[in-house]
Amino acid sequence: MKNQNIVFIAIAFALAFALAPVTKAAPNPGGIPTSAAPANQSATSANSTGPEAVELPVITIHSAGNILRGKTGSFVLEMKPALMFGGMYVNFKVSGTAVAGVDYVLLLSPAYIGQSGYGVISLKTLPDPRAQSSNQAYSVLVTLEPGVGYALGNATGGASSATIWIKPSAISDW
Repeated sequence: MKNQNIVFIAIAFALAFALAPVTKAAPNPGGIPTSAAPANQSATSANSTGPEAVELPVITIHSAGNILRGKTGSFVLEMKPALMFGGMYVNFKVSGTAVAGVDYVLLLSPAYIGQSGYGVISLKTLPDPRAQSSNQAYSVLVTLEPGVGYALGNATGGASSATIWIKPSAISDW
């Protein structure tokens, strides 16, 4: 029983120290945690839970290049800063001139960005069921959608959408 009490106390201390930076709590001589906010800041703004007080990771997307029919292409997702523990799911929508199920395998939202800060949406193209004389390229546009826990794009030009062109294998100058 004594060992269980020690384990419980150790877990309680670990949890308290883990949550202290999140809650911005600091011990005072009386033993009761208080806000570590400067004296000129009001208590309501120091403990604000509004979205303006939280720095969200920024998600951007780019394509790895155009692809020939029958090949697989990639959309690369990047999250800055990367999350220290675990990853995040990001919502997206698909549009363009290519048709899901005809030109490529259907893409399912959301996409997962791992702890490294990167994720991939793979685009597997299908053989062209249209006439072989058709030398038309088709586009697949992936647009990131807003969600909880992340922001889209960035101030330095990060994109919230990217395009891959599916090109017929007859065209070799791509």
